Amino acid sequence: MTPIELAEKLHARDAVLLVGRLLLSLIFVHEGLELATHFEGAQKAMAALGVGTPLLLATIALQLGAGLSVALGILARLGAIGLGLFCLMTAGLFHTNFASQNELLHFEKDLAIAGGMFILALSGSGRLSVDRVLARLAKDTKIDPPVEQHPSVGETSLPV
Repeated sequence: MTPIELAEKLHARDAVLLVGRLLLSLIFVHEGLELATHFEGAQKAMAALGVGTPLLLATIALQLGAGLSVALGILARLGAIGLGLFCLMTAGLFHTNFASQNELLHFEKDLAIAGGMFILALSGSGRLSVDRVLARLAKDTKIDPPVEQHPSVGETSLPV
């Protein structure tokens, strides 16, 4: 048995995708919770950077919503795209003072996380995700067949 066959048999791909999703989402869920629980301080710090309260609220919502989306595998592709774009924007707007090693490091970190998110968006969340569980439940649940439509439904031309 080759290593690839062994990995496929053990579903290693799905386990690695799960671990990767959890690691990628951790920073966003943590930061979203920090901003939300220390809102007044975050509001003052963001105002000093020129970021108003509505954008701060949107940032918190994106970090928590998309972060949990990626972690749990609920619309993970969409969450990953949102967070990837967020990282690109954050890098370009806030971390461009390359004279500072710290800012350069944050710029590179944001680019690396964006790359990981875009790869996740292409690969999908794998079998170990809430989306997969919900799809399996829907498949196993007997759903009544759709009601047959009247022949005129969907016609767009007038009879001549």
